Amino acid sequence: MKFAAAAVCAFALSTPAVADELREDIAKEMPGLMELYRDLHANPELSFMEVETAAKLAARFKALGFEVTEGVGKTGVVAVMKNGAGPVVMLRADMDGLPVIEQTGLPYASKRVSTPASGVETGVMHACGHDTHMTGLVATAKMLVERKDQWSGTLVLIGQPAEEIGEGALAMLEDGLFTRFPKPDYVLGFHDAAQFPAGMIGYSPGYALANVDSVDVVVPGIGGHGAYPHTTKDPIVLASAIVMKLQTLVSRESSPLDPAVVTVGSFHAGAKHNIISDEARLQLTVRSYSDESRKLLLDGIARIARGEAIAAGMPEDRMPTVTVADPYTPSTYNTPEFTEEVMGRLKTRFGAERVQQVPSVMGGEDFGQFYRADPDNVESLIFWVGGVPQDQFDAAERGEGSLPSLHSPFWAPDAEKVIATAAEAMASATLDLMKP
Repeated sequence: MKFAAAAVCAFALSTPAVADELREDIAKEMPGLMELYRDLHANPELSFMEVETAAKLAARFKALGFEVTEGVGKTGVVAVMKNGAGPVVMLRADMDGLPVIEQTGLPYASKRVSTPASGVETGVMHACGHDTHMTGLVATAKMLVERKDQWSGTLVLIGQPAEEIGEGALAMLEDGLFTRFPKPDYVLGFHDAAQFPAGMIGYSPGYALANVDSVDVVVPGIGGHGAYPHTTKDPIVLASAIVMKLQTLVSRESSPLDPAVVTVGSFHAGAKHNIISDEARLQLTVRSYSDESRKLLLDGIARIARGEAIAAGMPEDRMPTVTVADPYTPSTYNTPEFTEEVMGRLKTRFGAERVQQVPSVMGGEDFGQFYRADPDNVESLIFWVGGVPQDQFDAAERGEGSLPSLHSPFWAPDAEKVIATAAEAMASATLDLMKP
């Protein structure tokens, strides 16, 4: 995603449309917030291992006067503050790091090592910026506690585990997030962005992020000598035919107006030059927005795998097997009217050049689970906050180098601008929603 140069230039040179006490108070808190950020950055934990991280958040929320429950959805944190009659607003930050060896060169770079489910020891890094998310949530909480006379209702803060494996939000919901605790009328969150200059806010009404399905296809064959292929059923040839035919699911079966992706990320078969193996294995990532589009793609994968096997003359007991990972990461849907309402107010606060509608992406985020849990009664919005240091962004625009992406070992956002912008946006939006 890229903005027009004129829009970015206007953003870089502009001053905020509204300067007020909230912004000033966040600025005063930044030294302490950056200390928290550096601690979180230096000490990341993998999905469902966020024990120390959760304890740090819980302690901060308790000190602010919230009623705090730990261990929700394994390692999740829920903090509740009731302040009279009014709506329930839930603010979310995700907590987990990634199995990435950090190469930013920062003085507080992570040196943590851990062993994920794969069993392979690895470095751990907040390469997706969840440390800015947590720090931004703490800042937002403090601003709202200091302004309890300006809002009425129930505030729910959650530190969510395991976003990176797409399971944390569902785990919290299955552990009673919407039944043991006040069920939200509004759910808000933000994500730092590696494609926008620091401090820019981006939003997408409607579908913002995609369904993410991981699909495994096992293609049986009948192995034998490479010199006598006529005595075999070559699974590599069959799997190759399946790979090529899968491309038609997007190009010929999906509507051009309904984005979809089918990527074969892994193809493994055989072990020697002159042996035709008896099996090939494919690993796919499948992206879509609507449930209907998702079903079309997944059904199509199973149909194509079987159809190509029949065409290759495979016996019925040697048909390919297609396994879709469960749970999957559902698409994230920003309820349109609510999104436009919140962003309209943020445009007034920050200036329209700093708050821009951006294209939806095919990345995944399990934030969408909260809306899906009760779509008739929950309004939902997750927005982007740019994190690219301005000098790096400008250099990339001039063609002088490229920008690291999220999940890169080199991702080092301008954390102070991300946290300050996100806290102001989240706090001001919450105050608007919870006016007495």
